[in-house]
Amino acid sequence: MFPFLSTLFKIAVISLLVGAALSFMNVTAEDILGSVGMSPLQLWIYMLEFRDWAIPNMILGAFIVVPIWLVIYLFRPPRAG
Repeated sequence: MFPFLSTLFKIAVISLLVGAALSFMNVTAEDILGSVGMSPLQLWIYMLEFRDWAIPNMILGAFIVVPIWLVIYLFRPPRAG
């Protein structure tokens, strides 16, 4: 768990530094999105559409994955130590 949290912290710090550098150069998120032909509202709509698609599919997949994981976990031999 520690390596995962450490990686998240490193990503957050680097993102903060890059964001501060871009802000210093007067570059905004709207500028970057505009250069690829999007607006913040379009990005927000795409994120909501992705959420609406992903959550039902994750639940559907969990109906298969969780019982299989549980059976494997229950029948796995005990660990030494």
